[in-house]
Amino acid sequence: MNKVEEFEELRPLLFSIAYRILGSVGEAEDAVQETWLRFDGSATRPASTKAFLSATVTRISIDVLRSARVRREEYVGPWFPEPLLSDPYQDPARAVELADSVSMAALLLLERLSPLERAVFVLREVFGFGFDDIAVAVGRSEAACRQLLVRARRHMDAGRPRFAADRRERQELAARFFDALKDGDVGALRELLSADVQLVGDGGGKAPQLARAVVGDQNVARLLASVLPPMARVGVTWEPREINGQPGAIFRDRDGRVLHTLALDVLDGQIQAIRSVLNPDKLGHVGPVADAWAVDREVRQERRRRT
Repeated sequence: MNKVEEFEELRPLLFSIAYRILGSVGEAEDAVQETWLRFDGSATRPASTKAFLSATVTRISIDVLRSARVRREEYVGPWFPEPLLSDPYQDPARAVELADSVSMAALLLLERLSPLERAVFVLREVFGFGFDDIAVAVGRSEAACRQLLVRARRHMDAGRPRFAADRRERQELAARFFDALKDGDVGALRELLSADVQLVGDGGGKAPQLARAVVGDQNVARLLASVLPPMARVGVTWEPREINGQPGAIFRDRDGRVLHTLALDVLDGQIQAIRSVLNPDKLGHVGPVADAWAVDREVRQERRRRT
């Protein structure tokens, strides 16, 4: 097998590692490309191509994350990971870990960790790497990596629990949710929402977004029921899709351009959180991006016309 074939076989794994460390599709793709350049430019073949490439993409991702953290501290409004429509790396033996680790909730928990803690946690807990390979990847001793993992687990365990709903249950609940959205049915929406549900949007100051999170089943249901029907009347459609391994949808304008994505956190048969990514800088990999400001003006005009 030549270098190109070896690399392409491992590309899904490399992207999946980088995305979990960075929370950005674009930055993860750049990290994978830089990994290829270093691999292609190396004069010798490593004893283990998988170990070499995984270590390389991890080190690159750690460096990128350190610089990205400064930008995220200055970010306008809530920061969410870039939406991921499908995880290219599939491993049936670690299917649960992979699915949990790519959810919006899990990625936001990972944001609490230092870059080294995050890398160690991803390599060990998600992908099952040995501490010898992890130590090489992050440039620390095996003992230090074990301590980093202990701290990372402590932070992660203090966060939200795993999503217990199975795939079919999540899909059925999401179908009911989007039916209620289409009808603007406040009562039906409230039945699906937890009492302390949160609705939060990430516009990054570059798209219309909520001034703050909307909390509570009644408040969230009323807001959704008041906004979604007029959106539909001005040609906005939504396409149910998995977003970061959880039920969600892609919203599009009348010309089919991406307006935003929406992801649902489901636990104990109810929706615990609704997260929408509206920042156009985070949507280019999903498809051509809509002018969210123009759509917002149309929606406001439609609401005024009906009142």
